[in-house]
Amino acid sequence: MERKRLVISYSNVTPEVLEAIRKKYPLGYSNHVIKVKTKGDEFFYAITVDTEEASYLVKVPVKIDSKGSVNDDDNLDDDHDDKDSDDGFPDNEPSTEADDSSDPDE
Repeated sequence: MERKRLVISYSNVTPEVLEAIRKKYPLGYSNHVIKVKTKGDEFFYAITVDTEEASYLVKVPVKIDSKGSVNDDDNLDDDHDDKDSDDGFPDNEPSTEADDSSDPDE
């Protein structure tokens, strides 16, 4: 007999399914989340897990990091090479000459 295929929210999983998740993802499931498209532009994030009775698609909450982008990791090496690069940008140290001349109170 074929197993049932069910979609369930993580907040509604049974202890049996929760134990199956812990066994399948002992270090956490954050690197195994998939994006599931539904009608139109709608979607949700989920993980897969199987028990003896069913195969589950478990909807999981996902926190999106809006500060970075996918390519931020590619630029990490560039940040450490600032001393060696000659990109034409001034150093981040404040200039004392510009501060003295731009003060309107003096």
